[in-house]
Amino acid sequence: MNNRQLKGVFLFLLLSFSNFALAQNTNTGNWINYFGNKKISEKWNWWHEVQFRNYNAVGDLEQLLIRTGLGYNISKTDNLHLGYAYVLSEPYISGTTDKNTIVEHRIYQQLVNRNTFGRGTFMTRLRFEERFISTGFKTRFRAMNWINYPINSKSITDKTVYLSAYHEIFLNGKGPTFDRLRLYGALGYFINKKIKVELGYLSQIQTNKSRGQWQIAAFTNY
Repeated sequence: MNNRQLKGVFLFLLLSFSNFALAQNTNTGNWINYFGNKKISEKWNWWHEVQFRNYNAVGDLEQLLIRTGLGYNISKTDNLHLGYAYVLSEPYISGTTDKNTIVEHRIYQQLVNRNTFGRGTFMTRLRFEERFISTGFKTRFRAMNWINYPINSKSITDKTVYLSAYHEIFLNGKGPTFDRLRLYGALGYFINKKIKVELGYLSQIQTNKSRGQWQIAAFTNY
């Protein structure tokens, strides 16, 4: 498959998603995400992200998440990270069309390990969160495994199409141990080595319910 055909496939998927998302009801949501990583020095990096999560295609806010943090490379493959997140949630009140407003201030610590396998990359992330919520204080542990695999080249270069997938489990520090499980799959495109975009689908499984979200994400690394 040549570059023109790959661009056609990616454009077709994007247009298909747009038409599909606009036709959905609140059973399937949509997340619009931006993730940025800025290299400060050989050892230090600054992480920043914004996630706009909707109950529908767009306009019915479920959650706004703004996260930032400072990372330190303890080795060539491992990064230790300390950060803060502001989370605004608007859950529906059961049986009504009204919403509650819940504000959360979150501090988190994480360890990220990145390695390669063949022409793919593999990342493991362990994160611990202290959550100061308007309804009380909670802690949570999260463990993620993430894989990126290029399709049309042997490594990540300009105009590389790739597959992306991850699973992440959330465990509460108090109360029911299991919080949720996320399963994600996506098709991505490296515009160049510093900018990539992804179109994917996330299934979020909780004890009493599960829900799907389409995702559009942009990533910068500079």
